[in-house]
Amino acid sequence: MLNKKILLILIFIFLWSSNSLAYKYPFTKKVDVIENYHDIEIKDPYRWLEDYNSKEVKEWVEEQNKLSFEYTKSYLYYTKIEHKLKDLWNYPKYSVPKKKDNYYFYYYNDGLQNQSILYIKEGLNSEPKILINPNELSSDGTISLNKFEVSHDNKYIAYSISKSGSDYEEIRIRDIETGMDLMDNLKWCKFVGIGWNKDSTGFFYNRFPSNQETKESEVNLDNKVYFHKLGTNQEEDKLIYYDEYKREDSYFPYVADNGKYLFIYAFNSSSSKNKLFFKNLEKDSHFFKLFDKSDAEYSPIEVYNDILYLKTNKNAPRGKIVIVNLKNPQKEKFKELIPETEDILYEADIIGKHLVVSYLRNASHKLYIYDLEGNLKKEIKLPSLGSVSNISGQKHDNNMFFRFNSFIQAPTIYKYNLKEDKLEVYQKSMAKFNHENYVTEQVFYTSKDGTKIPMFISYKKDLKLNGNNPTILYGYGGFNVSLLPEFSISRAFWLELGGIYAVANLRGGGEFGEEWHKAGMLDKKQNVFDDFISAAEYLINKKYTNNSKLTIMGGSNGGLLVASVMLQRPDLFGAVVCNVPVIDMLRYHKFTVGRYWISEYGNPENSEDFKFMIKYSPLHNVKENINYPPLLVTTGDTDDRVVPSHAYKFVATLQEKYKGRNPILLRVETKAGHGAGKPTSKVIEEQSDIYSFILKSINFDLEDL
Repeated sequence: MLNKKILLILIFIFLWSSNSLAYKYPFTKKVDVIENYHDIEIKDPYRWLEDYNSKEVKEWVEEQNKLSFEYTKSYLYYTKIEHKLKDLWNYPKYSVPKKKDNYYFYYYNDGLQNQSILYIKEGLNSEPKILINPNELSSDGTISLNKFEVSHDNKYIAYSISKSGSDYEEIRIRDIETGMDLMDNLKWCKFVGIGWNKDSTGFFYNRFPSNQETKESEVNLDNKVYFHKLGTNQEEDKLIYYDEYKREDSYFPYVADNGKYLFIYAFNSSSSKNKLFFKNLEKDSHFFKLFDKSDAEYSPIEVYNDILYLKTNKNAPRGKIVIVNLKNPQKEKFKELIPETEDILYEADIIGKHLVVSYLRNASHKLYIYDLEGNLKKEIKLPSLGSVSNISGQKHDNNMFFRFNSFIQAPTIYKYNLKEDKLEVYQKSMAKFNHENYVTEQVFYTSKDGTKIPMFISYKKDLKLNGNNPTILYGYGGFNVSLLPEFSISRAFWLELGGIYAVANLRGGGEFGEEWHKAGMLDKKQNVFDDFISAAEYLINKKYTNNSKLTIMGGSNGGLLVASVMLQRPDLFGAVVCNVPVIDMLRYHKFTVGRYWISEYGNPENSEDFKFMIKYSPLHNVKENINYPPLLVTTGDTDDRVVPSHAYKFVATLQEKYKGRNPILLRVETKAGHGAGKPTSKVIEEQSDIYSFILKSINFDLEDL
């Protein structure tokens, strides 16, 4: 009996000591950097990690990756997870067809191709042919096709490509009949708009100065709109619009009504507010400034018979549609066509001489048909609670296409004939996932200040809510972005495992209009964190899960969210996945496009903004002697939107200050940016690592399923 007790004690001591060991992290040097913010000294010992292209930083990243991969790939079921994800991914995927006269353009991926291929066919039922195959542009699939615009005579297609996930785009022109590219090659484009002129001899586009034309400190300033004539060098492009007194403005050109009107969006932040100019290309030499103040959203829907249909939230935070007679565009001639409603105006287009309008109601879509005088004609009944996207059609064509999906229903492409009032499935999803075995419910929980917050919760129908289910809680909460019911292959994998997937529609998003957005920005940012914490507490209190089985996940601004929440409530979570995060709130605006975010976050160089930003800035709120949950931070080494140094400095700080037994890991994808255009092979590998990290961290045994 005594020997048995001693044996049990020895086993307990062994297990306790092995679990208590802190991870041996790579050495990270510290530098003596101190900055003064409004008479407060702030240390920045890992400033050197901002030089993410240096040899020293790259070597440090290699060591961090080694540790991260050792953790994830040592999970007993890693190979099983990878094979399952690859199998789920391997099915044909189609995009909504885009019609141009009698031609249809669409993307297709046979399953595991790194990049989807752009096809063209003449007539809906004709044989398609490959127009652009981005998989031929690089051996590893890291060159992606971003956007395209077809000339008015259907002879050329201007398309942009991106390398290694960069926001920078390169425009090329292809002869549609021959499939050959012209010699034209336009660089230094970012968030580019392309608009062909009426005779298809060239197009309008926007770009930044080249590296040779500007100082490093002034990158992302001086965006300009040019006209490029086919067959000429970029240096010969004609400058169309630039305001030397507003160097921080960026522009997006848009051509409407078959090349008659050129519109220019002007914006200097990531908010939905913009200025809007236009000119009649057939007769005007100068732009008419419809809206010369960035005080609201002004988004052209389409021009029909010289009438501009415009989506705006000016004096209507939930959105409305107005019309402007472009022959007499004085503001007193503006007319409200569809007034603001209780729902949120999301998207609108003119198809078949009607307005097709989608609204958000409690973070899911409703779809309506109006006539051009603003009279409601019909609601198109959607299959279930879900989201509509990629509405496509022509002004004089009765057929329109759109994509519908939900958290548990894979994307289905529908065709609707406005004249016959006929809705039919055009392309059914071939995903290997039976949505009938799952359920999504929408709940409304109470946040810290009493605000009701909606949350979608998806799981297997026969799942027992016993407080012990592995659960992922996802959030974003910023930039007027709405988290809508959308299908995800990796989410389908999690649900098949028996996991719960919850998405909280936090303040800061656009689910309930501009007022909802404003309630989660600037000095009200803490509301977003409180909303997310309350969502986690709801899931625990209602017996969906418990804190040891609850993982939180978010990317970009959502990475800021989960990092901040982890630091504020480390006791609440079993694991944290923080993707491409914004972390250093005192320096974020100094990198790439960070200055655009000042309207959302604030400017730390302003003393009043600094007071609330320093309170939640993740880099500056890591504490010692706190038992933080297991953390995986992911980023891309060529991310030029949220630079990887945010992730680097955060991980270095946590690895220095946290001495507990939970892992603090950094996963850096090579030749990858903020996420867009990432090849399928890299996505599957990354998701395999993420889910292995989660399941290992919450001690989940796949053999139990």
